[in-house]
Amino acid sequence: MQCARIGKVNMDDDLTQAIRERAFRIWQEEGRPDGQHLRHWAEASAQVAEDRARLVRPAGPDQMQTPPEGWDIVDEQSDQSFPASDPPGNY
Repeated sequence: MQCARIGKVNMDDDLTQAIRERAFRIWQEEGRPDGQHLRHWAEASAQVAEDRARLVRPAGPDQMQTPPEGWDIVDEQSDQSFPASDPPGNY
């Protein structure tokens, strides 16, 4: 339990740090205005989420760098459900 929590905290810390750095950059680019921290944080959060969404490749063996030799319906459904936490329907 503690290991999982530590892993989650690290992931959250990485995300928070990425947003913090982006918000700081936005603040600097806008001339360091006062009172805009919430807007900068929201804008940075959206940008980081968009950047991270691009890292997920489309499903299917055609999109893989090294596709497996044997690819069946279970593999296809598992690949389509990733990175969702739910297993495919036929699992």
